[in-house]
Amino acid sequence: MLEVEKVRPVSTRFHVMSLAILNEGREVSDDYRKFLKTAWGPARVCTAVALEHGEAVLGSLYTALGTRFHNRGMPHTRETIEEALAEVGLPTALADAMDSTDYDDALSKSHHEGIDQVGLKVGTPVISVQGVAFFGPVVTPSPRGQEAANLWDGVLLVAGVQGFYELKRTRERGPIFD
Repeated sequence: MLEVEKVRPVSTRFHVMSLAILNEGREVSDDYRKFLKTAWGPARVCTAVALEHGEAVLGSLYTALGTRFHNRGMPHTRETIEEALAEVGLPTALADAMDSTDYDDALSKSHHEGIDQVGLKVGTPVISVQGVAFFGPVVTPSPRGQEAANLWDGVLLVAGVQGFYELKRTRERGPIFD
């Protein structure tokens, strides 16, 4: 969406969702369950940020965190999160939320505001446009420039078709972060 914003007159509103909440009670592998334990911290911090500084800063924070976690392979540690918070001009003390359950009710509420639009048999990301929400798009590598605009145009088209639910194919490669 950040690429789309460069070439289309749209503005993205980011929202906090949680893979840990999404997968509660689901059968997942032991390795994935171990990963989900590390997912609570960043989601709690993002929730604290949204509540204390507004959702408008989430896009910048998600980018800072995503670059560290995905592109650089940095761990989901306090140090990594503090570095991302500092990059976007937020107090590093917000990292205290990682280990606190104080924001869990707000995190759950935020998560359900997104996922309830599409149903429980999907994942993240969720995109909502023109009153219609979808899981996805899942694209790797991320499209840039006109390619991103073309994908957005397609999302708008399918959102305009009443009863459209899904296009899907098997992934043949893992995520490519650039």
